[in-house]
Amino acid sequence: MTELRAGPLRCELRPELGGAIAGLWLDGRPVLRSLPAAQLTSARQAAGYPVVPYSNRIGQAAIVWQGTQQPQVRHPGDAPQAIHGLGWLRPWELLDQDEASAMLAFEHRADASWPFAFDCSHTLRLQPSGLELALAVTNQSREPAPMGLGWRLAFPRRPGTRLAFRATGRWDLDAEQHPLRRHDDTGLEADAASLDLDQCFDGWDGSAEVRDAALRVRLRSSLTRLVVSAGAGADTLTLAPVSHVPNAVHRYATGVPAADLGLALLQPGESLIAQLRIEAEAGA
Repeated sequence: MTELRAGPLRCELRPELGGAIAGLWLDGRPVLRSLPAAQLTSARQAAGYPVVPYSNRIGQAAIVWQGTQQPQVRHPGDAPQAIHGLGWLRPWELLDQDEASAMLAFEHRADASWPFAFDCSHTLRLQPSGLELALAVTNQSREPAPMGLGWRLAFPRRPGTRLAFRATGRWDLDAEQHPLRRHDDTGLEADAASLDLDQCFDGWDGSAEVRDAALRVRLRSSLTRLVVSAGAGADTLTLAPVSHVPNAVHRYATGVPAADLGLALLQPGESLIAQLRIEAEAGA
C-alpha cells in the first residue's frame, strides 16, 4: 500500500493491483468511492484506475489490424468482450514516491492479450486542493499500433448528487454497448440519482462536476471523450475520461476515420499523453 498526503487530502494506492487508486478522501470524507487499500482485492473495487492501451470494450475480444484478426483474452464476467485494456489486470511498479507524489510504470510485451508491445507511466501528485494525474503510453512495437488511454473513476451516488458537463456529441450504443451512430448533444446537467445510462460523449470540453450537499468535485482533463455509466438503483456513478470511443479499433477497420473515433495510431517510439486533475472542496 502507498499513501499520499497533502493538506486535507489523503490518497491510498495499490500499484500491484492494476495501479489502482484505492481511495481519495477530503478530511476523511470519500471524494471518490473509496476503500482502505488493504481491503481492496480487485481494481474494479477501486476509486479509480488507469485505462490502457484501449478504453471500454473491444467486441468479440478480437481486433482486425492490417487485414489480420488478432484475438484478445476475454475477461471473466465480460464475455464476449475484452474491456478496459490491460493495465487494470497487471501489476504496476512503484518507481518513485515521496509524501505527496508517486510514479508508477507498467511494461507490456506482445502476447495473446494485446499484440503490440508498449510501456506506460502514471504520475500522481497530491496537492491540498486536488489530485493531479499524468498518464503516458509509448509504442514499443516495430510497427504502427492503435492505442488509447484514460481513467475509470467511481463516485458515490449520495442523496442529491448532481452531474454536470458540456459536450457536442453522444454515441448511441447497441445491446453489447458498442457505438452505432453519433448524435449532436450538449452534455448533461442532471440529478445523478435518476440517471440510468451507459453512454460515450465526445466533444467534451474536459470539465465535469459532481456535487452534493457535502462535497463539490471537479474534473479537468486534456481528454475530449467522457463515458458515463450509471445503472438504475446502483450506488455508484462511473465517469471515464478517455481518448477514444468504445470499440474504436473495429470501427476504424470498417473505414471510419481514426480522428472521428479518437483512436491514436502510434508509430514505433511515439507516445500518447493525457492529464487529469480531480479537485475537491467541502460544500455544494
